[in-house]
Amino acid sequence: MSQRHPIIAVTGSSGAGTSTARRAFEQIFRVLHQKPAYIEGDSFHSYDREQMLAGIQRAKIRGENFSHFGPGANHLDKLEELFRQYAETGTGFHRKYLHTEDEAKVHNQPVGTFTEWRDLPDDTDFLFYEGLHGGAVTEEVDVAQHVDLLIGMTPTINLEWTQKIRRDIEERGHTPEDITKTILRRMPDYVNYITPQFSRTHINFQRVPLVDTSNPFAAPEIPSPDESLTVVRVARPARLKIDFPYALSMIHGSFMSRPNTLVVPGAKAALAMEIILRPIIEDMARKRRELVQGNAS
Repeated sequence: MSQRHPIIAVTGSSGAGTSTARRAFEQIFRVLHQKPAYIEGDSFHSYDREQMLAGIQRAKIRGENFSHFGPGANHLDKLEELFRQYAETGTGFHRKYLHTEDEAKVHNQPVGTFTEWRDLPDDTDFLFYEGLHGGAVTEEVDVAQHVDLLIGMTPTINLEWTQKIRRDIEERGHTPEDITKTILRRMPDYVNYITPQFSRTHINFQRVPLVDTSNPFAAPEIPSPDESLTVVRVARPARLKIDFPYALSMIHGSFMSRPNTLVVPGAKAALAMEIILRPIIEDMARKRRELVQGNAS
């Protein structure tokens, strides 16, 4: 961990809401005039799209488990090295995975490939990671140990599946049958490598539906924010100086379910993120500024 070169990681699986958290952090960074380096977890996959499809087929023939959730399909060693290097020097390397045709055209490459590795921008204030493995720990690597603020985005499992199914059908043209097979294939890695991260996080934001999601594979639509609650669990409120009374006064309809757990209406999840996370980022930015100015004098 590093006060001079702090690292923030938002971790969660596909459809869990990590993009929502990123937008909240982007707003906080803008307001506080901070310059982050953004890292996408997909850029640390080991294989491009065609290679991954071939790897899945080989694993299927052998009766083996293989998915993006597991270490076998990711450069977790390189991710840990990036975090370690950034924490020590504020530098590092990154690349981009090209998800869409528009992204691919910009780089004159096929969809589903990676750009070349390149240096991070100079003079950034934070490293911000969004992806699957911000809090990953295996026998070989410990990514989580380098993270100063680890955020988990973890809707209830049926809601997570509903969100993934609807997104993959509507945005990626997948069939329900193919999505179901993907979920089943990923399940062992989800249990072994994704879920344990949420016990290492500093804060979890868990979306809970208030409507029936008993069969996510047949759900016609994703529950709306108004049909949800967001459970905010803080591992060590005193360390992060969380002001729960202030949050309760600012978020109508919120309540405490445990001494370290705030529950807010789903439609006010973004407000809750702003209220809870902004003071933490302000404090991290202040400490970094003091260190930089102290070394410069």
